[in-house]
Amino acid sequence: MSEPVTPYKLIGGEEAVYDLVERFYGYMNDLPEARGIRKMHAADLRGAKTKLFKYLSGWLGGPDLYQAEFGHPRLRMRHFPFAIGQDERDQWMFCMSKALAETPMDEELRAGLHEALANLATHMINREA
Repeated sequence: MSEPVTPYKLIGGEEAVYDLVERFYGYMNDLPEARGIRKMHAADLRGAKTKLFKYLSGWLGGPDLYQAEFGHPRLRMRHFPFAIGQDERDQWMFCMSKALAETPMDEELRAGLHEALANLATHMINREA
């Protein structure tokens, strides 16, 4: 039996997911449009990068590194201490959209991942504007 073809494999596996996360946090760190969400993070982004990389690895169908280390993601619960409204969601998606656009992949896959991540980001909203 052959291994299933997953988004993880289609975008290039570990190296591609790592690059996506690096691009995302680079934008979040540097762009004024992301200032609000940058303030929610520690000065040193290494821990956040590691967690997002591990989460996306499993979410995309690769090794489930996040769950192996931290247990079930429970993303909404884990993000509840942070005030996330539409603006924060949009800032997160702004950075992720730019990072996805620079990650080599099939356009249909990119569109599907963008939609799924946008839905995930919307699910994290925990306060009114």
